[in-house]
Amino acid sequence: MGFDLSILGFGAQGWGLQILVGTAVTVAVAICSLLVGMLIGAVLVAMKLSRYRLVRLPAKLYTIFIRGTPEFLVILLVYFGSESIINAILGSIGLGRIDLPKFPAAVAGLSAIYGAYVSEVLRGAYLAVPKGQMEAAAATGLSPFTSLVRIRIPQIWRYALPGLGNLWLSMLKDSSLAAVIALDELLRVSKLAGELTQHPLVFYSLAGLIYLGITALSDIGRRRLEAKAQLAYQTKAAPGKVEIKPKKTPKSDLRATGASHV
Repeated sequence: MGFDLSILGFGAQGWGLQILVGTAVTVAVAICSLLVGMLIGAVLVAMKLSRYRLVRLPAKLYTIFIRGTPEFLVILLVYFGSESIINAILGSIGLGRIDLPKFPAAVAGLSAIYGAYVSEVLRGAYLAVPKGQMEAAAATGLSPFTSLVRIRIPQIWRYALPGLGNLWLSMLKDSSLAAVIALDELLRVSKLAGELTQHPLVFYSLAGLIYLGITALSDIGRRRLEAKAQLAYQTKAAPGKVEIKPKKTPKSDLRATGASHV
């Protein structure tokens, strides 16, 4: 069968609109999953940094479970598990069964996965802040909350940004796992289009290019955010002024000076 460019258009026989909608769903799933995942990660890192072992233990076990379980399986467990629990509750109060919406299920599954990884990134960033700065803040009379907001959190953001950027890129690609619960994201739409038109290579290649474009734009945004986060910690001379550096004294002059005082 010959290739017809009309299958990529927005007409009656084209799949352009479906591909566009699938791309939007992919980006929306990734953004929502990252935001919810960061909330989950913040809760987990607070538990991991607790002084009480009974608080730290559940967070550590959760992270171990997520790390040791395939992401594909986690999404299935979240989707079918939550649907079964909701229907069991509805049945107990005399209501009928419902079908769990696929979009929030996909977001919940990916958030559960990446929340564990976000917690490790935030934990490392938290520990990277020098203790001396917090001690200095306490010595100047700042309250623990003010020190957290004005000193620790800005630096946590700076240290965590590279890791969070990498997690975003991974989540963007892993959003294709939502196809397992029949969510019409980019990869599933491309698969359907390829099967129906008998041109799978065309649509899979198009999906790859779209993923590559979104990833490239995301990487540019990540670099700009990192550069902006570093600005406050870079010392530069004021405009129109020359930065004067102290002249180093040669060791021979130091020895001569020392000898003259003897």
